[in-house]
Amino acid sequence: MSPEMIGVIGLCILLICIFSRMNIGLAMASIGFFGFAYISGMKSALGMMGSNPYNTIAYYPITVVPLFVFMGAIISNSGMGTNLFNSGYKWFGQMRGGLCVATVAACALFAAMCGSSMAETLTIGKIALPEMKKYKYDDSLSSGCVACAGSLAILIPPSMGFVLYGILTEQSVGVLFMAGVLPGILLSALFILVIMVVTLRNPKLAPPGLRTPFKEKILSLKITWVVVVLFLLVLGGIYTGIFTPTEAGAIGAFGAIVITFISRQLDFKTLLASIAEAGVTTAMIMILIIGAFIFMKFMAISKLPFVLAGTISGLGLSPYVILAFIVIIYIILGMLLEINSAMVLTIPLIYPVITALGFDPIWFGVIVVILMEMGLATPPVGMNVFILATVTDTPMGTIFRGVWPFVAAMLICIIILTIWPQIVLFLPSKM
Repeated sequence: MSPEMIGVIGLCILLICIFSRMNIGLAMASIGFFGFAYISGMKSALGMMGSNPYNTIAYYPITVVPLFVFMGAIISNSGMGTNLFNSGYKWFGQMRGGLCVATVAACALFAAMCGSSMAETLTIGKIALPEMKKYKYDDSLSSGCVACAGSLAILIPPSMGFVLYGILTEQSVGVLFMAGVLPGILLSALFILVIMVVTLRNPKLAPPGLRTPFKEKILSLKITWVVVVLFLLVLGGIYTGIFTPTEAGAIGAFGAIVITFISRQLDFKTLLASIAEAGVTTAMIMILIIGAFIFMKFMAISKLPFVLAGTISGLGLSPYVILAFIVIIYIILGMLLEINSAMVLTIPLIYPVITALGFDPIWFGVIVVILMEMGLATPPVGMNVFILATVTDTPMGTIFRGVWPFVAAMLICIIILTIWPQIVLFLPSKM
């Protein structure tokens, strides 16, 4: 049996394991080990299994994972989301659909400090949905807005989506962070445009709230200084080359502790809870990464990704047609699998195809992260929707009905970035 066929069989067994609810990291590690052993022998497989997990975890740039996770946990648990939403409400609440606009603005700002979409959705959802219900907003629109705007956390840096993609493809995490800034602003603007169009067609969906004096609007900005400081610390340092992304993670985590302590939003109990949360999340991510690298060793020795890339390149189809198929595949996978697992599973296969077609790997990283955002909101396995339904008692069917206009905005964003890739590559080119 050829190595390529063994790779196909291993991939099929992996899919069966995933749909059987086996842990994706352990499934990838197990199948990667046995597939590698079948092709190269048990001695080589044992050697690979003995060194690969250590080499993966001991890889210095991977230190960025626990650091940014810890930074996000500090910000999420400190009550910063409440301040951001209140500031957004004072600026936009009097508009039709203003509370939804405030939610998008708060999520975009919160995303600049927290790389976890689930933490952002949980934090902002608990604040925003009761306010929107009080002003008689349509449940589908308000919950759909929170579920999709919460996913901005994995696009606007510091983003765990970019960290995972960078580790798996050996691309610079700092460059990926810079590449996500302008697309993050663009997608936030498209979300606001969706809200304006929907409420223009049916004003009853989101009636205007109370007017806020201009003086109060200005005063509300003083509580957003934390975002500016952390944003300048993390991204400013990376952009100017003062420190690496890993060092930026350490500075961001330390800065989050200092700033929230000074503003009296962090106590010892919250600090301990943040440490525990960061530890659990980091362990889950590390298992996923170790499993992915073992599976990637198996895929590399089976030569399946390179055969797949060569076959697709030889079809004579336009690269953009193939890209469209890849986008559709990711949308379907996002509906069926937990999206982080889907990305870790597919990147070893898709990435060689993308590079063979001549697409920029940094640009594709942004496209993948936007597709991950879709997967967090689309049925039946939209994690943001599950979280929102759990903490707010909003029926999942109601939330899923509300996400579709925002999912359409994500598709439009992908089309725009495909037509004008300079939007993604402008800031990285200036580093």
